[in-house]
Parts: sequence; C-alpha cells; structure tokens
Amino acid sequence: MAAVFLVTLYEYSPTFYISVISLCFVVTAAMVLGWFGFDVPVILRSTDETESTLPTPEKKMVQVTNPFALELGSGPSSVNEGVAVRPRCLEPCVLSCFWGCGVNALQGALQAHQNGPRLRNPRLFQEALHFQYHHCQTFHIDSDDTEERHTQMPAELGVQDFGLLPRERYPLVAVLTLAKPEAREAYNIVSSVTVVHTPDKSYGLSTRTLFQYLLTAQGNMYELKPLFMSGEGSGPSTGPPDPNQKVQPQATTQAAVASTDSEPSPVDDEEDKEEEEEWREGKGRDCVVCQNGTINRVLLPCRHACVCDACVSRFQHCPICRAFVMESFALSQEPTGTQTD
Repeated sequence: MAAVFLVTLYEYSPTFYISVISLCFVVTAAMVLGWFGFDVPVILRSTDETESTLPTPEKKMVQVTNPFALELGSGPSSVNEGVAVRPRCLEPCVLSCFWGCGVNALQGALQAHQNGPRLRNPRLFQEALHFQYHHCQTFHIDSDDTEERHTQMPAELGVQDFGLLPRERYPLVAVLTLAKPEAREAYNIVSSVTVVHTPDKSYGLSTRTLFQYLLTAQGNMYELKPLFMSGEGSGPSTGPPDPNQKVQPQATTQAAVASTDSEPSPVDDEEDKEEEEEWREGKGRDCVVCQNGTINRVLLPCRHACVCDACVSRFQHCPICRAFVMESFALSQEPTGTQTD
C-alpha cells in the first residue's frame, strides 16, 4: 500500500515526492539522534518535551566535618614581601608555612601519608618532607581566631625567585594541623595542605591557590575544588566554607572561597555578610532554569551549581557551559522549598 502511494505521488509531482521523502528522512534522523542523547535543533524538538530520556546519575557523596579553612589575605604579596593568610579553624590548630618546598618532596610526603604514618602534626610533616624547604614559619591559631597571619621568608636567605618553569620548588605550602591530641581523634580529617603561588622576578603571576588537599586519619587524600555558582559575575562561589563538607576521593567539589588582590570596599563587605547569612540560613540562589526553586545541584564534571532538584533531570547538558553532564550531587540532603510570589 505504501509503495503504491509513493509511486502515485512520484507520478503526480517528482519535486513534491522528493520534498516529502527528504522531510521524512530529516525528522527520522533527528528522532534517532535525540534518542541516543545527541543535540538536535530546537525547531525539531517537541514543545511538550519536559523530561530527559536519560536521567542524570547521582554521585554518591560522603559527609565529613572539615575543621580547617584557609584564605589568602588582603594586601600585596610576593616572595620578598611575604603573604598574608587568614586561617579559620573549629579547633585550636597549628599553621606551618613552608617556603621553597620541593615539588618531589611534597608529593613524596603525600604518598607517605597514604602508605605510612599519618601526618597529624608539624613534626611528622617536616620529617616526611625530609626538610627539603628553605624556611618554615609556625603560628598557633585558636578556634575563635580569624586574624590574618603574615608569613615571610627571611631576607638573609637571599632567595629572590624560584626559577623558570617547570619549577622544582613550590613558593609556599601552608599546612594546618590540629594542636590538641584529643581533637585529632575526634575528626576524620587530620590536616589540610594548601599550595600557594606568589609572584617573583621570574614569574609574575598574581598570588593564588594552586592546590588544596585534605588528609584523613585513614590515609586518604581529598582534593578541594571550587564550585561555580550562577549569578552576577562568573567567579567561584563566595559562600562561607561549610564545616560539614561532602567529598569524594581525589576530586572534592566543595565550594572554595575566592580571594582578590585588592582590598574590599565597605559596600562589598556588607554584600558578602548578607550572602554569608543567606548561606548559613540555607537560602541559596534561584535555579537558572525555573527561577523558582533553590539551587541545590552541582553538575559534574563542569562543577556548575545552577539548578534545583526538580530541574536537574531535564538536562543532559549544563545550562551554563553546555558541557555534557556525567553526574550530579546535592549540596544539601534536606528538601528545598520553592519561592512563591
């Protein structure tokens, strides 16, 4: 029956016959591509399409309490002038700043933590580094202390730079460890390692955090990475560090605090305080899709936190960068409500 119809249509008008066949081919190809997860033109999509054919897998996360937080302070910084850092800890801790720490020495120390004694205190960390650093400066931090600490390499060492790339030494490695033995037994995370770049004569890149690692009592190592929140500006999230962080081995995706080289204005301080209060009260930003639900989902691997729980299953690509979404995880396990007008 179909063959008779096609023959009749061809005899009626060959041009119309070719047009009908071409249209059927395009529609069929678009349906097949859409079924297998490929993007198809919006004009070919159904207007009633609301759900993705392939739901986004949910990443299984582990909730731990992180007693450490370290931010870069304000003001100029360099190898000669030093660096200002602001530690914030839940318990009394010790901040050890290793200037000119060897790259291979640090990697060896991190491997030693996984295979040997846990790096719970500054002495064990120094021994694991085999003392391959130019200078070590130590600060004792109380649990309610949020003041900046200025660390600087002594001028008599005569170190002006750390050479051209690739370098054999990191400019600064800041290590936070718990001061009290009983606190080390109470927390799963026993130390925090932050690798900081500071400008010098050979490499003038501004001061910034290169890597952050959390070391656990079981010998595991987690890497902290920033989340990218939607809103004005495209920088990382500026929310306060949550002590109950959700981490996954070797790829932690908890929000990090962005630092700037310029001193913040009073207006910026007020906005930051208001934003911190919103984060503490669980009031996140609105979903970029429905503009109604609260952002509670982080998309992987792009690390954009931009959708709510209801909208995460409707997309196979990130609404911000269009990267393919492999997995997602929730910022909070508590049910998030929607905002009403």
